[in-house]
Amino acid sequence: KKGGKFIVLQADASYVPPDREYRMVGGVGFMQKRNATIFTKDHLQQVKTKKTELPESAQLDLILASVAIKYTQSNSVGYAKGGMMVGVGAGQQSRVDCVKLAGRKVSTWRLRFHPKVMGLKFKDGVKRQDRVNARVRYIEGDMAEAERVEWEKNFETPPAALTAEEKEQFVGALDGVAISSDAFFPFRDSIDHASKLGVKFVAQPGGSVADAEVIAACDTYGMTMAFTDLRLFHH
Repeated sequence: KKGGKFIVLQADASYVPPDREYRMVGGVGFMQKRNATIFTKDHLQQVKTKKTELPESAQLDLILASVAIKYTQSNSVGYAKGGMMVGVGAGQQSRVDCVKLAGRKVSTWRLRFHPKVMGLKFKDGVKRQDRVNARVRYIEGDMAEAERVEWEKNFETPPAALTAEEKEQFVGALDGVAISSDAFFPFRDSIDHASKLGVKFVAQPGGSVADAEVIAACDTYGMTMAFTDLRLFHH
């Protein structure tokens, strides 16, 4: 951290949280059993798709994504790649909206490695976080004129735009991405959208009346999907 200052919190390793969780909403009390399940490779054994390959790296990404969304406000989905979370969508009423929200973050993450983004020539003295923000706005590209005038002050010469075609081509080359959902996919639309972001591995609880439709969509895109039989709702 800047200045070398850190806050260190020490936890009690022997502490065991209560088995029951409580919430009060408008004077009404709710109680549920705490989700103490540890997500492991055992939850990825029920592969439902024609393609059954689930390499070690994909299993680890699915475990990572599943653990992340376990502690994320429902409805939630998470994308993982190479041992990193690259997109999380949370707190949406529609599951496909979660997929799209997280997908925009995946696109931004991917496009940060585009040669035009990595090659941006900043003025001397532009701070690190200002450079991060400027790269993101360059990727998004939806600046109002007043914002663009201020943004261009970061550069000696305003850079050429990153076109929609360049973005689509670069994001389209993404592959081997994993996605996990905290509850079942009710329709195939989530799979259709995830396919645009290089998703090849899927974990979800299953149990929807549309399971067959979702499995068929995964087969269309050559994805491997496992049913976990484990909902990870967090409210």
